[in-house]
Amino acid sequence: MTVNATIKGLQTPSSRRSTRKAGRLLAALLPLAALMPTFASAQSSCATQTWPLWKDYTERFVQKDGRMLGSSMDPDQSSSEGQSYGMFFALVANDQATFDQLWRWTKDNMAGADIAQNLPGWLWGKTPDGKWGVIDKNSASDADLWFAYALLEADRLWHKPAYRTDAQLILDNVEKTLIRNIPGLGKMVLPGPVGYEHPDQLWRFNASYMPLPLMRRFTRETPSSPWKEVAESTAKMFADRKMNPLGFVPDWIGYRATDVNKGMFVVDKFTNALGSYDAIRTYLWAGMASPQDPLAKPMLDNLDGMAQSVASTGVPPEKVQVLTGTTEGQGPYGFSASLVPYLRAKGLPLLADQQQRVVDQAIAHFTDPADPAYQQHQYYHVMLSLFSLGWSEKRYQFNTDGTVKVSWEAACASKP
Repeated sequence: MTVNATIKGLQTPSSRRSTRKAGRLLAALLPLAALMPTFASAQSSCATQTWPLWKDYTERFVQKDGRMLGSSMDPDQSSSEGQSYGMFFALVANDQATFDQLWRWTKDNMAGADIAQNLPGWLWGKTPDGKWGVIDKNSASDADLWFAYALLEADRLWHKPAYRTDAQLILDNVEKTLIRNIPGLGKMVLPGPVGYEHPDQLWRFNASYMPLPLMRRFTRETPSSPWKEVAESTAKMFADRKMNPLGFVPDWIGYRATDVNKGMFVVDKFTNALGSYDAIRTYLWAGMASPQDPLAKPMLDNLDGMAQSVASTGVPPEKVQVLTGTTEGQGPYGFSASLVPYLRAKGLPLLADQQQRVVDQAIAHFTDPADPAYQQHQYYHVMLSLFSLGWSEKRYQFNTDGTVKVSWEAACASKP
């Protein structure tokens, strides 16, 4: 897709954009010309890679000490999710300095400088007493898994054994404190240590916390670990026709044991059967999984509802009642970004291109200092866009064993 084609896709039917505004948008879009799928083949340097969106974000929102500003709730807070995502993007960009800064800050400030004993608390910022520190010590298992994954791959690609040691400490802690053998389901990962197990044999899960490539990578690391079974249990969650009759996934889902070896998925009693800001990531992860993974196609086949909805309306819904298919609102551009790999994996390139144009337009505004959007807090949508665009541009792809294939790997492998 050319820049001119992108601009054409951004024009309104009335074509009333002023020349000045169009000029600003063109100037903002020109750097995005580097964000085309063909760029990866030309990237042969072993140096830190040119990734305009990631560079822009780090310059504006990652402090020199490694703290990423912004969470899904407050631009002055930091989350373990953001820190872990940032580490993955730094790995994709071959930016070892930023990776190390992000991890050091996380360990020192979110894990009490003791990753051997503590999983990072999920939220950091100004506490009620006015001090800066961990606001909620409860860990978020999705961030824990992304930390471990990024660290394992950093050791594999950069040959830094200390990262692998830290990854193994995290995984050991997760396996001891967060993995449960659920009756009738198998091994599953709790979203966090506190608040997801109830005394009446009820558990709460979040499908977006368990990307398939990560679980494959952990199995590769330790074949005797429970991650293969966790992947299979996650696939069962997608396939459950009681909770997924129409091809949509809820943000949260309950599971109740009915006997020693039996149970069933149930509507989450806190959020009902709503699919929205959490669930959108399940489509993203499913779309980016290696097509050779035996669970990839079944997962995609069980997520038909979102593709049908977008084909019908042209936009992803902000909210879906997964039991009825009733939709509400228009999802922001991070939702469109999440669907680009998913739609391509489902063989719907025109729909994928349509959603990518939405993302390209939004990112052009977000990265233009003269645009009001430049000042807006857009953490979550930019994170989803980095995942999506980085994958679409072939900056990275996931292998069947969960390892990541990065664009700079071959060039660096040839170095002595």
